[in-house]
Amino acid sequence: MEDLSPQNARRGDPIIRVRDFHAAYGPKTIMKDVSFDVFPGEVFFVGGGSGCGKSTLLKHLIGLYAPVSGQMLIDGDDMANANDRTKAGILRKIGVAYQGGALFGSMTCLENVRLPLEEFTDLPLQAMNAVALAKLKMVDLEHASHLLPSEISGGMQKRVAMARAMALDPKIMFLDEPSAGLDPITSADLDALIKTFSTLFSTTFVIVSHELPSIFSIANRVLVLDAAVKTMVAIGDPVSLRDRSTNPWVRQFFSRQGTEQAHQLSPQSGKNP
Repeated sequence: MEDLSPQNARRGDPIIRVRDFHAAYGPKTIMKDVSFDVFPGEVFFVGGGSGCGKSTLLKHLIGLYAPVSGQMLIDGDDMANANDRTKAGILRKIGVAYQGGALFGSMTCLENVRLPLEEFTDLPLQAMNAVALAKLKMVDLEHASHLLPSEISGGMQKRVAMARAMALDPKIMFLDEPSAGLDPITSADLDALIKTFSTLFSTTFVIVSHELPSIFSIANRVLVLDAAVKTMVAIGDPVSLRDRSTNPWVRQFFSRQGTEQAHQLSPQSGKNP
């Protein structure tokens, strides 16, 4: 596995540490031998071609699935082997925004953002509403607090989902394809929002995406998965991966030169560029 991480990538002890991770659906191995660290305040992308296991890795990191083997430490606690009490403590430290937003259609934007506060705090309703409105203001949507998800645009729904994920002031934010389906301007605005949260609040972001404009714009590092070998093949900052990787497929991926050519030039094909 190729590591092109910049020398200043380490920022203290890792806030996420994955070691020898192996995931499978029944007898089918999805990925194996995955080990990496994410450091506090980092904007860390997980990228790769379709079917490489990006979303599967995310679902394991947030505790939706249990790995076949391996260790997944989230701020020092092992999500892979946590009991219910420990897992609840881990979930209190993280926020998750899913690809489609996953907002409840019968609830207003404010009510959607208020949900984590209802589940994890004993605050009175007035205080929860104040916090939820403050989070909506952070994403410039306080004016939409009374609207239903169906009454706002897709980009606005993504921002409401971000506000909900930030409701408990998490140390780590997990985002699944945040720019999917958005126009370039809305996508760039969302990238700027992520960068602002990372800079101002030292929030760590783990983002599943293959959107190269976003990756080159805000990623500190990218973990690259390859479905052909069912594991990670490279990690580093995106410019170094594009320009200096010794893996032809990785260079082709970050140069956006077409999947067929990338496959022909992958190490598994036996062909050289």
